[in-house]
Amino acid sequence: MLNKKSVDDINVKGKRVLVRCDFNVPLIDGKITDENRLVAALPTIKKLIADGGKVILCSHLGKPKGEPKPELSLAPVAVRLSELLGQEVKFAADPEVVGPNAKAAVEAMNDGDVILLENTRYRAEETKNGEAFSKELASLCEVFVNDAFGTAHRAHCSNVGVTKYVDTAVVGYLMEKEIAFLGNAVNNPTRPFVAILGGSKVSSKISVIENLLDKVDVLIIGGGMAYTFAKAEGGSVGKSLLEEDYCDYALKMKEKAAAKGVKLLLPVDNVVADAFSNDANTQVVKAGEIPEGWEGLDIGPETAKIFAEAVKEAKTVVWNGPMGCFEMPNFAAGTKAVAQALAETDAVTIIGGGDSAAAVNQLGYGDKMTHISTGGGASLEFLEGKELPGVAAANDK
Repeated sequence: MLNKKSVDDINVKGKRVLVRCDFNVPLIDGKITDENRLVAALPTIKKLIADGGKVILCSHLGKPKGEPKPELSLAPVAVRLSELLGQEVKFAADPEVVGPNAKAAVEAMNDGDVILLENTRYRAEETKNGEAFSKELASLCEVFVNDAFGTAHRAHCSNVGVTKYVDTAVVGYLMEKEIAFLGNAVNNPTRPFVAILGGSKVSSKISVIENLLDKVDVLIIGGGMAYTFAKAEGGSVGKSLLEEDYCDYALKMKEKAAAKGVKLLLPVDNVVADAFSNDANTQVVKAGEIPEGWEGLDIGPETAKIFAEAVKEAKTVVWNGPMGCFEMPNFAAGTKAVAQALAETDAVTIIGGGDSAAAVNQLGYGDKMTHISTGGGASLEFLEGKELPGVAAANDK
């Protein structure tokens, strides 16, 4: 288990604390359209304020590619955070992030004050983990707190580089929760352990499948990547998503599962359509028997039942990737059935960010899950068994 020091292990009274948050929120015309990430950051920020720290927040937003883009400024985030916290969050509007405004604001801070720096990706060095920018960030603080799991799989200045120049680097509550749930689920699960993988491509989930086959009792494969497995077994998949080059790989995975005594569940039927559209003609066919000109867009009702049954018997479930094109209502039934099965079980249920998180929230089951990861890419790398730079950089207990 990863044992990292957290905000509970330090005393920040009177100290300047730089907190790397994930404020990468969707903005439309300067308005925040989804503030989940802001709300998720509040417990750590409130704890540091209550402890009398001088709290300096930083984050990236979008991809400004190393230059100031006004539409990607964090100014609206400062305004909304002030409302959520019930106290002023001063915005340091320096295009170079650590500039005269930031320095003056930090200089004037009292215990419990909060300021927010400008978008860290306004600086080209941020994503290259450049030394100079890391040092500038470190010069503002005595303690560093990383609470941005969404970028934990990237080694950038504001989450990794800065830790080289600060004595104390710990994780916030959000990071701690991600490490506890994702890390423990994969490395020390309560069994039976069931993993459900969906999404479109086998190629993007290879390492995940490999890692999980060593750890799970049941591996369920749905979504677009199931058609590659169906084709590998000699089935016909019509116009469905297919990665021909990965058919051999799919067969190897089946052999590996059998050798390890892992139950590998694949769809037995599919909902197919004659066009990629919600209004297309549809029919349910057996897996591997998709007619020419038709494409599979969801798992079928029989498969949904089998997958839901497997979830019922589990004690730990990790789900990454939808079962079909859930964005179209006519092809959301499979994803919904899985989400519902997870909502009804007493097992520990962990949703690995990205599309699965969106699906679970959209279908109204979000509050029924034990943990919904805030990082798509980062959670995938966790499931692959990789060490995440942003986690590794924090002090060990």
